[in-house]
Order: sequence, then C-alpha cells, then structure tokens
Amino acid sequence: MTEPIRLPGPKSDWAPATSSQARGGNPAWQCSMFQAATEPLVSLALLAVELDMVAQRLRLTIEESWDGHGAVRAAFFTLGGTDFVVTHHEGDPPGTCVWVWKSGPVDPAERMALLLAALGVGAEAVSYSTWGVGTDLSRLPATWGRGSVMRRPVESHERFWQSFRERTGMYVSPVTFHGVTDYLNGYDHGCGGALLNGFRQWLADRYEVGPNLVWWAQVVQVVFPEGRPSDPWADEQHHQAVAGTLTLLEEYFQHLSDQDGTPPQTD
Repeated sequence: MTEPIRLPGPKSDWAPATSSQARGGNPAWQCSMFQAATEPLVSLALLAVELDMVAQRLRLTIEESWDGHGAVRAAFFTLGGTDFVVTHHEGDPPGTCVWVWKSGPVDPAERMALLLAALGVGAEAVSYSTWGVGTDLSRLPATWGRGSVMRRPVESHERFWQSFRERTGMYVSPVTFHGVTDYLNGYDHGCGGALLNGFRQWLADRYEVGPNLVWWAQVVQVVFPEGRPSDPWADEQHHQAVAGTLTLLEEYFQHLSDQDGTPPQTD
C-alpha cells in the first residue's frame, strides 16, 4: 500500500476556512455539513493524503456524522468557484475521498487541479480518479463499494458495481435514467472502457435491438418495447428505466462470468 503523502502546512496568512470567520488569504471557504446535506455529489478521486492533513492545510473544520457505511468525517467547502467535499469513513485505509457538488458541467480533471494546487501537491497524490489518473483500485475505501469479489470481466471494478447497484442514490441524485446512464458512462470513460466493454454488442445480439445505437438507447428499446415515452418522463418511467438498466447490466456481467470472464469482441 502506498504511504500517505504529507502536505505542507497552511500559509501564515490563512485564516480558518469556516464561513463565520474572515478567511484572510485562505483560498477555501467552508460551509457546514447541515447546509450542504441536500446537494447531489459526484465522485472525483481518492487521494493518498490523510483527511486530517487536508483539513490542516486548508484550515478546515472536520465534521462527524454517519451513513450506510458507518461513521464518516467530512468537510464541505468552496475553492475557486467549485464546491468540494472531502470524506473518510471509519475502517477505511488512509486516504481522502474527494467529491464535488453536481452543479453545472463537471470537468473532473480541471476541478481536481484546483484542489491539488491549493494543497500544494501534484497528480502523484491521486491514487484513483474518475477520469483515468491513478488506477490503484486495491486502495478504494468502503464508500466506493463493498462486497465480495465475484467472477466478473474486470474484477477490480466489482466493488464499484456492487455498491452502485445496491445504493444508486448515493451516486446519483435524483435517481433518473439519464443521471444513471451519464454516471456509468463517466465511470466507464474514466477506467478506459473496462466496465461496459461489449455491452452494446451483447444487447444487439441478445435482444435484437439496433446495433448502430448507443447502449442507453438500446436499453430504452428493451425496457419500453412499445416505444420510448414522450418527454418529460414521469417518475414511474424513470424508475422502470433505471431498474431495467441495472438488471440488464447484471445479466450481461453474469453472461461474461459464464463465458470465463472473456469479453465479447466489439467493433
């Protein structure tokens, strides 16, 4: 396991980042966990830096709460116009999970560069990211997926899939078909296509849907055989489409397991 990276201390003119105090030269401005509780989050990266060191550098106040993974320590703050959340759950290996609030277009590399610059470190501090920098998935903490590793096409991504399938609302809020497919596309892009490789061709062969369509359009044809619902979709239609997406992906992964984990040939 990679040793945690040490950060420089805060600059002498940096006041605490809490919103109730003058920030001075501190680039971070902190709000409370309570204030930010309703915002949907997008995962960015896992840093090989302890949360306490991140807090010390930016003069953040760490708050404590709990969720489905147990006790969690976190700080919500704004930096360079981007709303960040840094977290660490009990029982996780050393490291800091980095999230952003899902407000507007998310350029993960650009947003992460803001945080790394403020922390005084470079990309070497990134153990894993959603855009392809760092691939040490063995260090992913519990919040990025629990469960035993089953026989899958890419076993290193099993924990993510298990967690996403069982706790979709932790990753996408509100849970809509478009939100789920966008998130899965982003994750797949970040890991070089390891998650969804061959899925489109399998859908075309298994369900006889258009092989020239993108995979989420194929899923719509499978889930709604009588035709795509008119926009805007009702909540029930989103629920049906999301459930169908997760079921089809699980069926596809089981197919790959039955084939000794060998992904089918793709175009």
